[in-house]
Amino acid sequence: MEVSPSSYPHRMLGRGIGFNALVVAVSAAVGPTLAAGILATATWPYLFAINIPFGIAAMVIGTRALPHTPPGSHAFDWQSALMNAIMFGLGIAAIDSVGHGEAPIFYLSEALIAAIAGVLLVRRQRTATSPILPVDLLRIPIFTLSICTSIASFCAQMLASVALPFYLNDHFGYSAVEIGLLITPWPIAIAFVAPVAGRLVERYPAGLLGGIGLLLFAGGLAVLAFLPAHPTTLDVVWRMALSGAGFGLFQSPNNRTMIAAAPRERSGGASGMLGTARLLGQTIGAALVALLLARYPAGGTQIALLVGVGFAMFGAALSTLRLSPVGARGAEAVRVREGQRAAGE
Repeated sequence: MEVSPSSYPHRMLGRGIGFNALVVAVSAAVGPTLAAGILATATWPYLFAINIPFGIAAMVIGTRALPHTPPGSHAFDWQSALMNAIMFGLGIAAIDSVGHGEAPIFYLSEALIAAIAGVLLVRRQRTATSPILPVDLLRIPIFTLSICTSIASFCAQMLASVALPFYLNDHFGYSAVEIGLLITPWPIAIAFVAPVAGRLVERYPAGLLGGIGLLLFAGGLAVLAFLPAHPTTLDVVWRMALSGAGFGLFQSPNNRTMIAAAPRERSGGASGMLGTARLLGQTIGAALVALLLARYPAGGTQIALLVGVGFAMFGAALSTLRLSPVGARGAEAVRVREGQRAAGE
């Protein structure tokens, strides 16, 4: 679920994105708690079965509540869609193959085919009227920095999200129910901080807020990686909350900057790139956890958390680059564009 200027008043875009992050975070907070309750009374297949009524309810509500947009006049670009699937699919598969110890010729071939598909896709998208992957938006420096920051941060988030349950179980003996409850403070902290960050970005630069948030996020992952040998519940909870608060402080300002940096008529493409960056980072993060667990069975989860620290710090560095002269000019252009959009509403 993304927010764009076409579905939300542009003068309140930061708040809208913050509210969007709040809804996502509340859902994520309910998920582990609900899963813990299910596992306390039933078996794991019910974790999947419970999603069926929720999915049906979402379809019904979406049909009634979401705005209906007229279909585009152009035909769907199947060739670009196929190249897009090959590029991302085989690229991630190559990382997974390394983790599973496949022969080098196998994962190198996957990586090569993914690279060729990527080059062909970019060449095709540069001349497309309605590109599936709007790479031309990457010519906007502040947009590119925001995209790269998003990929790094979501990679760190997924490294932690996948590794933490194994880490808490293998190293400290927590049960599945306990782990579900202990992870809950993370999304709760996002739910509190993200709306505040959505308001703060209307006063302070997104590069500054994002950099501070990702540094806090990196700090939270670092202290989680070095939990004491016999942690109390409070030891785990405040570390989870710190990680979530840092990520919440980053997410809303960064998303707002990405959406606002694109021309209004390209807001749909910008929103799509936002989703692509998020899913690409999450997929790479999950694949890296699998690789680390396969190579380091004993300490792979702790290493994954530390790798997450590295990605979060890299994202913080990228975010602060938006405070440089180039980024500042881009931010000023965004403010001018926002003023024009607000005047037109």
